Parts: sequence; C-alpha cells; structure tokens
Amino acid sequence: MSRIGRTPITIPQGVQVDIADHRVTVTGPGGTLSRAFPRDMLIDMRDGQMVVSRPSDGRRHRSLHGLTRTLLANMVQGVTAGFQKRLELSGVGYRAQKVGEKLVFQLGFSHPVEMPPPPGVSFSVEGTNRVTVSGIDKELVGEVAAAIRRVRRWESYQGKGIRYAEERIRLKAGKAGAKKKGK
Repeated sequence: MSRIGRTPITIPQGVQVDIADHRVTVTGPGGTLSRAFPRDMLIDMRDGQMVVSRPSDGRRHRSLHGLTRTLLANMVQGVTAGFQKRLELSGVGYRAQKVGEKLVFQLGFSHPVEMPPPPGVSFSVEGTNRVTVSGIDKELVGEVAAAIRRVRRWESYQGKGIRYAEERIRLKAGKAGAKKKGK
C-alpha cells in the first residue's frame, strides 16, 4: 500500500468537511474549497480524520490513492493556513509595485507589464524586488507564480530575471570565461 495514501488526514478544529457523491467540500477560516474526485477512491470520515482507501491494487488505483490523499490534505491546509510562493526580481531597473489589486512590473521592456490577480489569489510586494503570491488553493497559487516567472525568465549568463526565492541558480561563465578557462 501507498505510505502517503494510507496516512489519515487530521481535521483541525474549525474545519468542516462535506463528502457528497465523490465531491469533497472543505470549509475553514480561510474560505471554502471544493473538488470532485474519481469514483474509484473511497473517502471516509472516522473519528475526526479523513481516510482514503482504494478498491484494488491495480496500477490506476495505486496512482490515484496517493494523489487523492495529497489533494485532500492540501485542501485542509489551504483553508486553515493557506499557501504562498515568494518571487524575487533581479536586474538593473527591474521592480514591482502593487497598484490597487494588480501588480505592475518594470522588467526592461518598452512598456510596464500588468498582472491582475485571479479570484482567490492575492499579491503583496516587499520593497521593489520581492513579490509574494498567496491564497488557499495550492494549485492556483503555483500557476499564478509560474505565470509571473514566465514574464521574464531567469537569464543565467547575466543573472537577470524573475526567480523563486528558494531557487538557487548558477551563473554561467559565457564566452569570455570559456576562453580564459581553456588557456
């Protein structure tokens, strides 16, 4: 059996879980998340814990077992604590500012780049080069952070662009470094 899939999910105080026809709705202090799950996976509430089980050891059921449990755990964590992704801008003149609810970036283009937040996601800016994307849906927060990062990808020769705060990128030497290294 899957180690992840068989681990029960503890439901904290103040979180309500409704299971109806393979659709799970989790409501907590942060908001409400709802998601439909495959009919094969059996989701039960036992003694304040959610337990996911599978009907057989077939390949499809094994793969869905851990996935279903992880998605449910992310829903519970999202409505209680939420999720956030931090991004950093690096480059001369690269900056971000929050105008109303949307982000406005200056990234070396001839125009500013504006990004409005989708419903359920909020932005915050620390200084001029740090952006935090936060929300209760882990999948949506990750997608929005990746979309921001795609606006100006990290350039490993000059060391400019947008990157995740925890991401470590090595700078490459380039042509001049390659010539010196060979001699």
